Amino acid sequence: MTLAEKRKLGSVLVVGAGVAGIQASLDMANSGFYVHLVDRSPSVGGIMAQLDKTFPTNDCAMCVISPFLVEVGRHLNIHVIPCSELERLDGEKGDFKATIVNHPRYIDTEKCTGCGQCRQVCPVVAINEFNCGLDLRKATYIPYPQAVPLAYAIDRNACIGCGMCEKVCLAGAVTYDDKTKITELEVGSVILAPGGEMYDPKEADSWSYSHPNVVTSLEFERILSASGPYRGHLMRPYDREEPEKIAWLQCVGSRDINRAKNSHCSSVCCMYAIKQTMIAKEHSAHELDTAIFYMDMRTYGKDFDKYYSRAKEERGVRFIRSRVHSIEPVENGNLRLRYVKESGESVEEIFNMVVLSVGFKPSSGVETIAKKLGLTLNEQHFFRTGDIRPVATSRDGVYVCGVSHGPKDIPQSVMEASAAASVATSDLSSARWSATRTPQLPPETDFSKMVPRIGVFVCNCGINIGGVADVPAIREYAKTLPHVVHVEDNLFTCSQDTQERMKQVIREKNINRVVVASCSPRTHEPLFQETIREAGLNKYLFEMANIRDQNTWVHKNNPDLATAKAKDLVRMAVAKAEYIEPLHQVKLDVKPAVLIVGGGVAGMEAALGAAEQGFQAYLVEKTDTLGGMAHQLRKTWQGEDIPAYLERLIKDVTNHSKIQIFLNTKPVHFTGTIGSFTTTLNDIHTGNPNGIIEHGAAILATGGREYRPEGYQYGNRPDVMTHLDLDQAMKDTPATVMNADTIVFIQCVGSRNSDRPYCSRVCCTHTLKNAIELKKIKPGMNIFVMYRDVRSYGFRESLYQEARALGVHFIRFDPENPPQMNIAENNILTITVTDHILQRPIVISPDLVVLAAAVLPNENKELFELFKVPVNAEGFLVEAHAKLRPVDFGSEGLFLAGLAHYPKSIDESIAQARAAVSRAVTIVSKDGIMVGGVVAAVNPDRCAVCCTCVRACPYGIPFIGNEGHAVIQQAECHGCGVCVSECPGKAITLQHFTDQQLIAKTRALFYQPAMNE
Repeated sequence: MTLAEKRKLGSVLVVGAGVAGIQASLDMANSGFYVHLVDRSPSVGGIMAQLDKTFPTNDCAMCVISPFLVEVGRHLNIHVIPCSELERLDGEKGDFKATIVNHPRYIDTEKCTGCGQCRQVCPVVAINEFNCGLDLRKATYIPYPQAVPLAYAIDRNACIGCGMCEKVCLAGAVTYDDKTKITELEVGSVILAPGGEMYDPKEADSWSYSHPNVVTSLEFERILSASGPYRGHLMRPYDREEPEKIAWLQCVGSRDINRAKNSHCSSVCCMYAIKQTMIAKEHSAHELDTAIFYMDMRTYGKDFDKYYSRAKEERGVRFIRSRVHSIEPVENGNLRLRYVKESGESVEEIFNMVVLSVGFKPSSGVETIAKKLGLTLNEQHFFRTGDIRPVATSRDGVYVCGVSHGPKDIPQSVMEASAAASVATSDLSSARWSATRTPQLPPETDFSKMVPRIGVFVCNCGINIGGVADVPAIREYAKTLPHVVHVEDNLFTCSQDTQERMKQVIREKNINRVVVASCSPRTHEPLFQETIREAGLNKYLFEMANIRDQNTWVHKNNPDLATAKAKDLVRMAVAKAEYIEPLHQVKLDVKPAVLIVGGGVAGMEAALGAAEQGFQAYLVEKTDTLGGMAHQLRKTWQGEDIPAYLERLIKDVTNHSKIQIFLNTKPVHFTGTIGSFTTTLNDIHTGNPNGIIEHGAAILATGGREYRPEGYQYGNRPDVMTHLDLDQAMKDTPATVMNADTIVFIQCVGSRNSDRPYCSRVCCTHTLKNAIELKKIKPGMNIFVMYRDVRSYGFRESLYQEARALGVHFIRFDPENPPQMNIAENNILTITVTDHILQRPIVISPDLVVLAAAVLPNENKELFELFKVPVNAEGFLVEAHAKLRPVDFGSEGLFLAGLAHYPKSIDESIAQARAAVSRAVTIVSKDGIMVGGVVAAVNPDRCAVCCTCVRACPYGIPFIGNEGHAVIQQAECHGCGVCVSECPGKAITLQHFTDQQLIAKTRALFYQPAMNE
């Protein structure tokens, strides 16, 4: 029996409910599959829920993740199963039987209302694991205020069985006799996302971790957090005094084969240490001295180098290249660090606190799961995956994402989660929607004849708002505003408990307009709109006052003015809310097809992924060949054969019945809205039309290229080449390389400078891989690598260790004093570089010089303008959100992948391409999508048929109809408002932003209260 003939189930099991597990679950649930989400913890969220801020934007971590927590908790097609573990997995791909062990919680989540009465009467305290042991919690507890599910649990290890919680629980939720249960689930595939754990410094005495003022990086996150043990006040545990000097020690528990036995780089530590120094400075009432001790600064991600420069140059963070061996406690709770500079100078310095930047290690459940499921682990005991199949485990039908198969940052985890969702459901497409349920919303209440009754909800947002503005004062002020019948403030308005309370208040007080004063509508408006819709309100009867991004973040040094401005913003929002009206959307048929622009690896993987999901894919490539930059590569960093992979991929794409390929073609016209786009294609050479295609989503994977260096005699001499030149030479004319006795690699050529202030990410790995290969072929060859920082992140650190063991010489240089090339009279090259250890210049006469040239995005200005997608200063595409929407554009229905987004390795490009497919399928898998609402509407009586709107619309939507006036189809309008601003007769109105609403808001802004108010 073939796989196609076997039973396929429309449900999927996800193990691990951190950010990766949540993202995978949401993608699959929104594209037609029922998801069982299992986690050992009483709640979802993982490590991200413990963070204070996220880099490089310094967004509040809880603010960013809260909408996702609420969505996964309320989603009709996601079954959250807390306090549970996967015990065994029988069957095969498409038809598994998963055995789940459900550990007792001792409180029934179906009955628990989260009121907290049980916690208040509980007489027993225990260590608070969520706050890393820095304070205590009750034996009856919720891990954190925004937890999902918002239900208490009883820690029976601490509980004394007094029965108080059962006596006060009016819901009858306490179940002391709760027992371990076994559940069996039938699922088509499994995604493992059990996450990682932080290294425990207790394993080595030299860090003095037993001292109260030596804390781990995760403990420091909780110290900074508004919901942490010190409520966001920066203080040291020893005496609760504010520190004046703090040191961060990097690579604690990683890049260490002696004390920690962990050889890998943990990838995120450099960036989170920089973030913590900057946030700590903001929390400090005085000038805080911060110092980071490091070996290599690995800020290799998008905008990471800019963040590093900002910390160093604008915020005064000290960066000291030295590895501190030990920490010595001294008087008054202080700590002495002795370290040696690169110059050999010995230094001794006293700090008030030391933060250990601890690395990732596999979750304690990884080895257990691997044994139960028969999965292969790598040498570091993470799940083993390959470069060509980056989310596939050694067992067919079982996939992995997030930190459990390697340390990584949040956006990479999110990308992999979406990629895993795409691959895990690609063979289950025939079972799509077979196991899902359809939500039933209450009918909308008609408020058309009622006076406005406005409810105002003010968010404290941890200390993001409440740490600057006076939230109680804002709350009391809102009570005085016209038509306001209810006001309250909450720690986090986006949390699940507040969402439920909001619905309850709306019903009880007959509220018909809702104003939330909190953060940005860009990230949170859909969440609040969904909540009020579930309470029976039209979702457009909602207005938001952005008192965080536009106020407290901007005016954090002026609390009084920030409070006054918050009142202004709330007053304006309430004034507009008085005039907002219900708006209605129309259902638009979805075009079950995906357009992919770019025929490199990312584009082909995206096309193949969409086709495997059962949807038509249109692949557009401007050249006459598929494959892009990958044609110039030989092997992945793990040694997998790229030409063989590329040949298979091109064959699979070319032969797939659901993929139509357009070579020598470019898009010339693009219009439509999410779910229903139309793109016109032209032949590159003739300019003739090459087809008009209709599609529900589009993925831009337009690729990148290698920088052609200026300097170092590149282009003038055959013995100076780039990485790709070297790869080509080793493939075509290997003797030209192997005849060399001395080779010099120069890193960061064309990147990490003022023109291109970013790390090209792949260069260090490429250099290490080639240096190792050359050394193995010709051991006597002298190889020198001249670098600023060796950025062999993650498991790539093994390449660095291997290169050094093989005798590759590494010489560091400063950007102010880069290697100098000279040509002697006999035409012999010499490279001069200053060695920081010897403190003197070194002159090398190489036979070959290899330049690690920057990775650039391809020039596609016209294309990006056509699709109206943003690019950054360096020309890379800008994603909707740096952390949790790394493959989405701000414009719905458009996605990105590959080098067009940022330099990345081939495995990362494949993962991002498959992630883009997952996101696109959440759209094209639906038979219809609701559009409209905030769109332009024409008043025929005022239209003079001047055609101004027709000419002005950037999307080409308005037209002059047979009725004799301008017509704007609600289903096609993008709601940009250009036609409204240009119409000379004011015949066009942008709904939800009418003149009446905006004038009311403007009048409220300039409102001057009477003296007696």
